[in-house]
Amino acid sequence: MMKNFLIPVTALMAGFFALGLITAPVMAGDAQGSMARGGKLYDKWFKVIKAETPKATHKAWPASNTKKKGNVTWRCKSCHGWDGLGKDGAYAKGSYKTGIVGVNGMWDAPIAKIVAVIKDDTHGLAGKMDAKDYQDLALFVSKGMIDMKALIDYKAKAPLNGNAARGSGYFNTVCAGCHGATGLLPKDMKPMGKQVGNPWEITHKILNGHPGEPMPGLRAFDNAGQIAMDIITHMKTFPKNR
Repeated sequence: MMKNFLIPVTALMAGFFALGLITAPVMAGDAQGSMARGGKLYDKWFKVIKAETPKATHKAWPASNTKKKGNVTWRCKSCHGWDGLGKDGAYAKGSYKTGIVGVNGMWDAPIAKIVAVIKDDTHGLAGKMDAKDYQDLALFVSKGMIDMKALIDYKAKAPLNGNAARGSGYFNTVCAGCHGATGLLPKDMKPMGKQVGNPWEITHKILNGHPGEPMPGLRAFDNAGQIAMDIITHMKTFPKNR
C-alpha cells in the first residue's frame, strides 16, 4: 500500500465524521496537529503525557531480543519501527530486531479498531492514557504514517532523492534556532551529523516533533516527506563531532 505524504484535511475529517470514527469533536484544522501528537505518542507516550516511566520490560517483548529491556520496550516504535513496518522494515535486523509485525496492516483502519488493539492484553495500555491520547495515537497510525520505502534507500540508509540546497533553506529557517547552523546544539544531544545514519527516526521527528520538547512538527507543510529528505541530505554536510 502506498501512503500519501499529506492527506487533504477536510476530506479526511469529513470521512471520519461520516463513518462515525471520531467520537469527540475534532476540527478540521486540528487533524494534522492531532496526528503529530499521535506521532510523539508512538515515539514515547509516557514522556508526552508525563506518566511514570515504566521500569519493567514489557511482557510482550520477545525473549529472543536480549539487547533491549525496561522502558524502551514500551515504546510503540521499538516493536513496530519508525517506518511502521516492523519485521519487514528497518527493524528487520539490528538491536531492535523482534520479529514483530508492523502497524502498516492498520493503515486506513477505523480509529475505534486501532484503539481497541492499543488497549488489548498484548499491548497492555488500557487505563494508561486518556481518550484523546488513544484517539491521537490511533489517528497517527491510521492516517499519519508515510511510506518511508518510497523516500529512503534502506540499504544506503539515505534519502532516495534529497536536495541539500533546498534542505539548507528549510534547516536554517526552521531548525537552526535550536540546533545551530551545523547541528551541534543542544549540547546534551549527539551532533546531528552523527545521527544521519538513522533517517527513519529523523524523518519521524521532522514530521511530528520530539516528545517533551518544543520541536515543531512539519507534517502539515506541503510535500512534507520530501522536505524531510532535503533536510536530512543537508544534515549529511554537518560535522560528526564537536
